[in-house]
Amino acid sequence: MTTPAKLLPFARRCAAVCAAALLALPVQAREIVDMLGRKVEVPERVTGVYGSAPPLTVLIHALDPALLAGVNFPFTEADRRWLPARSAGLPVMGGLVGMGRTLDVETLLKEKPALGLAWNTRFNDRARTEEVFARAGVPVLFITLDNLADWAPALEFLGRATGRDARGKALAAEIRGALDRVNKAVAGVPQSAWPRVYYAESADGLATECDQSFHVEPIALAGGYNVLRCSPSSHMGMERVSLEQLLAWDPDIILAQEAAFMSAVKTDSRWQRLRAVRDGRIYWVPHSPFNWMDRPPSLMRALGIQWLAGLFHPQRFAFDLKQETRRFYKDVLGIELADADVGAILNPPDGHEAMHMH
Repeated sequence: MTTPAKLLPFARRCAAVCAAALLALPVQAREIVDMLGRKVEVPERVTGVYGSAPPLTVLIHALDPALLAGVNFPFTEADRRWLPARSAGLPVMGGLVGMGRTLDVETLLKEKPALGLAWNTRFNDRARTEEVFARAGVPVLFITLDNLADWAPALEFLGRATGRDARGKALAAEIRGALDRVNKAVAGVPQSAWPRVYYAESADGLATECDQSFHVEPIALAGGYNVLRCSPSSHMGMERVSLEQLLAWDPDIILAQEAAFMSAVKTDSRWQRLRAVRDGRIYWVPHSPFNWMDRPPSLMRALGIQWLAGLFHPQRFAFDLKQETRRFYKDVLGIELADADVGAILNPPDGHEAMHMH
């Protein structure tokens, strides 16, 4: 049936009014119980999620990079190489706990993500977190990520909350599989047979972590004995030790986070007194685009513990580092790696070949 010409303006006005009315309708919401047991109303369709701590940002990115509404700190040039262009260009919103800039409420109001995530940790002020998100009108879900095992249920939970159930389950299976394989390999090894490990975090190599710190969970999971035995003095960690203490410990293996330390130790006669240095057992922890071990602690630890188990117990845990790195980056991060890319990830940025396997 043809609309008479004189009715066309009226029809157009009706269409415009109807469209405006639809836009004015409240966004459909549903109730979700978060990992603290809080009941939260979230949009039926979640389009953007902000993680208020670095581990949460990695959690969102792994589930779906398109969900990320902002990041905690600027990505480095080295990291941007492995990220989608959109992720690299996201606004830097800061965070409420962990490294990075402090979240500004005005930034949260301006960006107005559909959903916020908060880290359920004793180091996070729950009341302040709830207040910040309430002021911005952004619903917030608390996520428990105390250890690597928590990442599987967290991924499944966020998958359900964002309509990405299958992806959440696939990533959870990746975490559980890694933990199961490593645990089976090292379960029968008495602690007395674990290699003694020193974790060097700073450029001078003299900042490290207590064995009870969450920062070094991967060492124990992989059957390594962290030489500094204590409770952490703070959430940040980075306990200072002396070279004399380190000489007394004389670790079998040193794990290094800083390329500058890797370079300096090769020509420093003081460090040559350590067995790990003399034996060439200093290993650089891969970083890009997310650290395999720490800062932030994330699902990259699923790859990290397998790498470490291969270092600590090669007779019990056979691990093809290059092949598994390529597979993990494809399945978990959606990144296809060529041979040259694998080398760039496994070696420190000073261009020196890192020691990863004996």
